[in-house]
Amino acid sequence: MTNQPVQKNTLYVGGLAEDVNESILHAAFIPFGDIKDVKTPLDQATQKHRSFGFVTFLEKEDAVAAMDNMDGAELYGRVLTVNYALPEKIKGGEQGWAAQPLWADADTWFERQQQEEEMQRIQAENKAAMEEAEELHRKKMAQEREGEKEEETEGKVDPMAMAEAEVLKVGAD
Repeated sequence: MTNQPVQKNTLYVGGLAEDVNESILHAAFIPFGDIKDVKTPLDQATQKHRSFGFVTFLEKEDAVAAMDNMDGAELYGRVLTVNYALPEKIKGGEQGWAAQPLWADADTWFERQQQEEEMQRIQAENKAAMEEAEELHRKKMAQEREGEKEEETEGKVDPMAMAEAEVLKVGAD
């Protein structure tokens, strides 16, 4: 097995009989959960499927249940092999991107956009929280400095005030 990551929602279904089409494959796997997509790649020369297909579930848990129950099961007289699907080696298949519909990558694009927006929102919240914390720290430090100045003036005698008190005292005598 290669080091490619598996697609946990998409199952490879091998050993399909010639009579099995996408509708039959869908019907065989729908008891396990909601299906997003079913594909049976065609042989370009014969225009028949190549005895395997892919079933993509909306939920990973449904794919696991389908794999557990359908691997080794019989469909149209053939024993199925059901595993997690590996991603395509060449993006766009053998014919490249020209053979892919424009919306083929839309789901992952929207997912990436949502993740980016979420990250930006979190970063903005973190920045605002940091600025608020810095402002509180600055205010606290300023209050402490004010408190120190008050303590200093309370402990020290103002020479002008002493001279004034002396003059008043002498004038009173």
